[in-house]
Amino acid sequence: MRTRVVEMAVGVFMVAGIAALFFLAIKVSGLSEETSKPSYKVYASFQNAGGLTVRAKVTMAGVVIGRVTDIRLDPKTLKAKVTLDVHNDVNEISTDAVASILTAGLLGEKYIGIVPGADDTFLKAGDEIEQTQSALVLEDLIGKFLFNKANEPAKPAE
Repeated sequence: MRTRVVEMAVGVFMVAGIAALFFLAIKVSGLSEETSKPSYKVYASFQNAGGLTVRAKVTMAGVVIGRVTDIRLDPKTLKAKVTLDVHNDVNEISTDAVASILTAGLLGEKYIGIVPGADDTFLKAGDEIEQTQSALVLEDLIGKFLFNKANEPAKPAE
């Protein structure tokens, strides 16, 4: 009888552990309730999307206001055209706002940060954010640094 109680307790503990892992996976992946909020589409073009992925966060003042839903190469401009789903309650993004691809944390998760402008007109569904700042690519920075170091004149020994 005693082993049966122990087996039941271990079983309940295992089920609770699996449920906790499932809950954590849903929270980390971003599949939570915010995907069901009504939203509108806004577009932005970047020279380099540099690791940005679909379902990446769109933030303003550090608050998540939407998600990236599509990233495509525009055949005319040869830029990355990014589709942003912005929540309907955020309806006062000025037309001179700036969208930047930023990096969060140590793992390097890319997301889009929007800095509002001062214009009195606001973006509507289907509009494009004109001012953008592409992702900072670490490999490019290292390459530029090494290239500059190689081209520096050698200092004479004293």
